Amino acid sequence: MSDVAVLKHQEPVVLADLVPGSLLRDIALVVGAAGLVGALAQLSIHLSFTPVPITGQTLGVLIVGTTLGWRRALAAMSLYAVAGLAGVPWFAGHTSGYVGASFGYVVGFIASAALCGYLAERRADRTWKTSAPAMVAGEAVMYTIGVAWLAVSMHVGIARALALGFTPFIIGDAIKALLAASLLPVAWKLVGSRHGSL
Repeated sequence: MSDVAVLKHQEPVVLADLVPGSLLRDIALVVGAAGLVGALAQLSIHLSFTPVPITGQTLGVLIVGTTLGWRRALAAMSLYAVAGLAGVPWFAGHTSGYVGASFGYVVGFIASAALCGYLAERRADRTWKTSAPAMVAGEAVMYTIGVAWLAVSMHVGIARALALGFTPFIIGDAIKALLAASLLPVAWKLVGSRHGSL
């Protein structure tokens, strides 16, 4: 049976399904995805007026979610959070442990990646028209949890929490969402050109 016939017989749901294997593949993808987000966390800029840094994590979370599907994405971001709490220095700025007011964003990564994965499994990552809303939805979940955690942790009202944990990051995260939303359909197009329509 040709490669094209095999792919048509077992159509991939998300991009990670194109990688051969099963359990060992999934373990490697989960660990690798957690490591990717940890690496992107080191691209960080700390702002003097907020405990929340600018990082590359958001882009990583969106890509991890959409490429792995919700189960593997949930596992990857849970591993990232738990290992970071346990001492792996892969939170922003090589930190680990409970990082205080900004830890809500780490929790938000779990929900965001799972949501993006769920939407990708329903083919939301195949075109820019559907990918962009999926990425925005992922960021909305991330910020909802992150800002709420920040407000409780710092004992501030929602307006102040938004000023500290959302407003300074709107433009940067909009760019990251657009980048992620553009990359996924391109990846599917490249895969389709090699293996026939998927």
